[in-house]
Formats: sequence, C-alpha cells, structure tokens
Amino acid sequence: MVKDNRVARCSTSPASTIVAGCWPQRADCNSEVSTLVIKLPSYTAHRAPDQVLAQHRERHGADAPVWVLGYASLIWRPEFDAEEVRPARVQGWHRCLRMRSRINRGTPECPGLVFALVHGGACRGLVYRLPAQDMEQQFERLWAREMPIGVYDPRWLTAMTPQGPVPALTFTLSRRSPSWTGAIPDEQMLHILRHASGRFGSTLDYLLLTAKALRAHGVVDREIERLVRLARQHGLCP
Repeated sequence: MVKDNRVARCSTSPASTIVAGCWPQRADCNSEVSTLVIKLPSYTAHRAPDQVLAQHRERHGADAPVWVLGYASLIWRPEFDAEEVRPARVQGWHRCLRMRSRINRGTPECPGLVFALVHGGACRGLVYRLPAQDMEQQFERLWAREMPIGVYDPRWLTAMTPQGPVPALTFTLSRRSPSWTGAIPDEQMLHILRHASGRFGSTLDYLLLTAKALRAHGVVDREIERLVRLARQHGLCP
C-alpha cells in the first residue's frame, strides 16, 4: 500500500466562529511546502472549457492527449469516458476535506464538505486520458460536472505515472476562496459528518466512498483514514 506524504499543517485560529453550527468560518492556515522541481510547467487554466483546451494544445501540440486528474469522487464516479487510466502522483498539492458544499453534500443551513486539492505536500490518485475522437463532448461532460458554478481553479499540473509524466487538468482550490474552510476541529467535523447531506447524499458517505476507492487502488491517505476512524469511534459508520 502507498501512503501520501503531505507536509501541509494547519492550526485553527482562536478567533474562529461557527457558521450554522457546522464549522469555523475562518481559520489561519500555515503550510510548510516542500521545494520541488518538475519537468512540465504548472499553469492556471482559463474558466471556459474551449479556452482550457486551446491553452493545453498551444503548449503541448494540437494532437496532444488530454489527461484529467481524479483525486476524490472522480475516482469512483467519473461520469465521462476515458481511453486509458493510470495511477498518478502530483507533487506540491494535497487532497483535503475542507471545501464547503451547500448543494451536493450539504445545504445552505448546514453546509457539507467535499475534497479539494490545495497547495502543499503531495497527492496520489488516477489520471484519465480522454478519447481523441470524442474529446469535446467528453470534456464538456467533465466541465459540467466539476465547474457548474466555477468554484475550482482549473490548473494543468504534472502528474507522474509509471509510464512517465503527463500534463493533467486538475481542479484545485485557493485558500483565498470563500469555499475554503480552513482547519476544522474534530468536534465540528463530527457535527458535519452526522448532519450534512445534500442532493447527492451525505458528507459521511462521500468520505467513506472516497476512502474505499483509494484503498482499492492501493492508496492510503492518512488524514482520510483518521477521519474514517473518528467517525467509526463515534458510531457514525461500521
């Protein structure tokens, strides 16, 4: 089994306040980010799907394959077709359950959480190569799924795979985003896992499905496993 080695550490500000009984509204996050050198450039994509593809083709060629990084629900519910799937590691970014969800996994009254990729550390997941003959349609399906309200920052990152590095479209989150929660104390995390649920189900189910999918691909995310143990210790899951 492969473990993620993340270096980002966050601490909750004493001045944090609670929003709808679910989490701190604001938290200070101090990250220790490892220095790295990668072969391919990282750059933020435009927010229109046609411009994203144009940017990629300008940098890598008109016939360059398009890869997409899955690090959470894209692993167990991609909702688009792929010609190839590879295990992958992205350096300089890590997965964390710190993005507010007021529709899919929560409500405005009690927001839930979904995973985001934020700067610092490393992340293992999967990369999907989209089919060349159906690129635009599959890309539109992906965009409709991930960017309906434009919360993420789409970014082309270097994903290391067993066959070599590939530039992969990745949906990241800025710590300046209103959807970023900052550090969440365990007491508030438990409240969210007990109560937050939206149109696609609960935050707890989302956490458990992601943990199960990662394990199935040989990835052990230490923070995810800690949260699963926390939920189990409090009787929220078997």
